[in-house]
Amino acid sequence: MSLLLAISRIIDAINTRIGKWCAWLILAAIVVSALNAIVRKVFDTSSNAWLELQWVLFGVVFLMCAPWTLIANEHIRIDIVNSQLSKRVRDWIDIIGHVFFLLPFTIVMIVTSAPFAERSWLINEQSSSAGGLPQWPAKFLILIGFILLFFQAISELIKRIAIMRGDIDDPHAGGAGQAEAEVERLLETIDPNVSRP
Repeated sequence: MSLLLAISRIIDAINTRIGKWCAWLILAAIVVSALNAIVRKVFDTSSNAWLELQWVLFGVVFLMCAPWTLIANEHIRIDIVNSQLSKRVRDWIDIIGHVFFLLPFTIVMIVTSAPFAERSWLINEQSSSAGGLPQWPAKFLILIGFILLFFQAISELIKRIAIMRGDIDDPHAGGAGQAEAEVERLLETIDPNVSRP
């Protein structure tokens, strides 16, 4: 189990790092959106490339930060019902959900998006809008995002089983503060010399 937990820590650290970097693209999307609106109103001109860039930036944030959201236990669930259940039942729900829903879904998305992205790249697919951006980078984002989410689902499954066996403490049992401390600890396993904000 210690080897699996080490693999889980590596996956967590990588996805946390990617998530933290990609989250900054929200700011980039806001800046692009604001500048596009200003140019359109002031100069009465615009470009489809700017609009599509906003969509791509949002797609990057959504797809690349999804594994980080799963690590932080911030994904959507019905908390009113979930909080009424015992911890043991919630742990089993997580395991069943990961094995029978999340992992199969990520596999289906990887298998179907790989040829979709490859075909787009081979033909150098461009936007159907005049002056738009190439489409293949956005399509590869789908593949990359679901590969990262697949590995994060494996990591979450390893951790949940270890928690149920009593091998590790539940990082989310103490609330968001303890979870954030765990994420910081994971980042330090990758690069202990980097100062945190």
